[in-house]
Amino acid sequence: MKDISIYFQSIPLNDSYEEEMLGSSIHSYIGGEFPVIDKKGTAIIYVPEYRNHSENLKNDFTNDFRGQLYKLFQGVNWTHTIYDLGTIVPGREIKDTAYAIQTVCQELIKKEIIPIIVGGTQDLTNAIYKAYEQLEQMVNLTTIDNRFDLGDIEKEINHEGWLSHVLLHKPCFLFNYTNIGAQNHYISNKTLDLFNELYFDVCRLGEINQSIQLAEPFMRNTDILSFDLTSIRASDLQNNNYSAPNGIFANEACQLTRYAGISDKLSSFGIFNYYSNNHKVTDELVAQLIWYFNEGYAHRKGDFPIGSKKSYTKFRVYLEDLNEEIVFYKSNKSGRWWIEVPYPGSKRSKFMRHQMIPCSYETYQESMKGEVPDLWWKTYQKLV
Repeated sequence: MKDISIYFQSIPLNDSYEEEMLGSSIHSYIGGEFPVIDKKGTAIIYVPEYRNHSENLKNDFTNDFRGQLYKLFQGVNWTHTIYDLGTIVPGREIKDTAYAIQTVCQELIKKEIIPIIVGGTQDLTNAIYKAYEQLEQMVNLTTIDNRFDLGDIEKEINHEGWLSHVLLHKPCFLFNYTNIGAQNHYISNKTLDLFNELYFDVCRLGEINQSIQLAEPFMRNTDILSFDLTSIRASDLQNNNYSAPNGIFANEACQLTRYAGISDKLSSFGIFNYYSNNHKVTDELVAQLIWYFNEGYAHRKGDFPIGSKKSYTKFRVYLEDLNEEIVFYKSNKSGRWWIEVPYPGSKRSKFMRHQMIPCSYETYQESMKGEVPDLWWKTYQKLV
């Protein structure tokens, strides 16, 4: 493993904590001793890089998410290691910061440690995405956001215009993109049409508010999760830097990050557009998002893509509209459902990780009524 300590500044914390508080067990970079990274787990990384904000924000936000996080108590059956590697100090240029994030994420993912990037503008997701280029695998990206942040590829990347740089990056190793929390009044019809043509997935705010469980299969299918804090309704953040009258509730945000943590496929997580000058509610919510992600991680089941299909119950459904069978699998360990998508022979090895698409029991019930599952159809169109 490369020496990644050169990218970090240590944490200015020296408080004492009760025995079961996270502050007493997190392997933190305090003082001059960088943690020994030798066990699977999660790694917290703070990146105060805000220069790509359209209003030219300075990197001078003062927050206390660590102070709030370290005072929380460990969850039940938490046996994994949590690292706090410190702060990646913004480089001379933004591209220097992005390179540091890319390199650090790449090394951690190879060690089966999930980087949790906190802070900075959401365009830093692009740096996380590029970390997978050397890992040579097709990935799925999910954003929790009230809009798509597509932007213009001909313009400089910024906090509300970065996704086009991911979609058009060469070589392309993005298999699917999913948005959770979109609000139609922030998205043009032209953009919606484009995303439909690309067979991307959208789980709108109204759907989430009605049933948060709808998001679980999408989380189970993602490799990278990018959480935009501006997607949370402003009243739940109690911070003048946020102004959205509608959005995800704070408790829903925690549930979403728990779904992300429990996903056996997910390998990187970012919390972005974090604007706090010691706003206690905002800092505490960010701490709780990290806590619930680790709560999910502690209860991973070892399902696909880790486990073997031998431990699944197989269900076959014949659909007249397709004139073929669709195969479902139910995990005997977790009770969760997947749907299998057939591959053209020449593409089988390239897309092997995307053969099984997470779904819900309701999807199986719909197919029993003769309906072609939307998830199956969109995935199949990407492969033909």
